[in-house]
Amino acid sequence: MKRILLSLCSILSLASASELQIYDDQNRVLLQQTSNQKEISILLSKIGVRFEQWEASQPLTSFSSGEEVIEAYREDIDRLKEENGFQSVDVLRMSPDHPKKSELRQKFLSEHIHDEPEIRFFVEGSGLFFLHVDGRVYSVLCEKGDLISIPENYRHWFDMGVDPFFTAIRFFTRSEGWIAHFTGDPISQEFIR
Repeated sequence: MKRILLSLCSILSLASASELQIYDDQNRVLLQQTSNQKEISILLSKIGVRFEQWEASQPLTSFSSGEEVIEAYREDIDRLKEENGFQSVDVLRMSPDHPKKSELRQKFLSEHIHDEPEIRFFVEGSGLFFLHVDGRVYSVLCEKGDLISIPENYRHWFDMGVDPFFTAIRFFTRSEGWIAHFTGDPISQEFIR
């Protein structure tokens, strides 16, 4: 049953597309929306956020090990590590049957910043990042093949959904991994997830 569910989730994730929605942070009015990959990349680059697509160098499945996932993207991983001085890379998997899915979702839903860039590459599945920059909220739906790089000290939050399904490669400059500093701003509660 688990294999059928993961296969179904993989098929469904292929049917959806990355999307960017930009809102005014005061009145929550939608200002712009696009599913065009090139346009998403251009709009995000204007605020210093990197958005690009990667392709695996070898076939992967939902059952590929973390090491196999990293090896399939080795060239791009090494390029980013060299550019940014990242010390470690790991693979995070979330599935609808994960025992701590609700707890983990809540952890990421409040607006926060980091002392280092937050970089995620989606090997499969999807996740929704919200960036709060210069009076705007950028809602970025990341799908299979998408990389997003959020600079340090950018206000943001992440929603993996009620029944999360994704495999993501994460990059860190320190051995401690993910460390957030929460802003206390309730804005994240005001956007539809």
